[in-house]
Amino acid sequence: MINGKHPTADLLACWLGELDENAAALLEEHLFGCADCSAELEEILRIGDAIRGQMRNGGVGTVVSAAFVRRLQADGLRIRAYTLRPGESVHCTVAPEDDLVISYLHASLEGVRQLDLVFADADGGSPHRSAHIPFDAAAGVVAVVPPMALLRSLGHARKRMQLLAVAHDAERLVAEYTFDHAPYNTWA
Repeated sequence: MINGKHPTADLLACWLGELDENAAALLEEHLFGCADCSAELEEILRIGDAIRGQMRNGGVGTVVSAAFVRRLQADGLRIRAYTLRPGESVHCTVAPEDDLVISYLHASLEGVRQLDLVFADADGGSPHRSAHIPFDAAAGVVAVVPPMALLRSLGHARKRMQLLAVAHDAERLVAEYTFDHAPYNTWA
């Protein structure tokens, strides 16, 4: 608690269900008496609902935490998951009943301070770069949720994701992953 107010990180952890029982009880007690924190938590809930709605509609892609994935699953979303190690490729698709597709990208993230994600056609094309993506270096995994509208529009396509460690004016490739996408039920 800072100046009688819980930092946003505590409120987010509460919303994601990441607080232990003791910390959650203390925060709940605080929220009953603090209009500022209660209002901030209400705003977090509104933003979270809007993000989930956009994800369900396929309009947004993002990098998410494991806690956020658990929250989505608890909300009843049907999630197709792919797990890749550095250098691996995967045959992938999206089924009509899938609400989301999540790619778990494993990598050695020790010592990384800033991580960027680059998503592009494997054979060239304009890459999309997301800077400063959230990650947990100790877990060594990044959970990427591409926009469902994009995935559903792909025919046969080869896509590549790269994780780049950025420090000052330099960057290095941490890992690269290849996705061989096909329409549902077309892989032999």
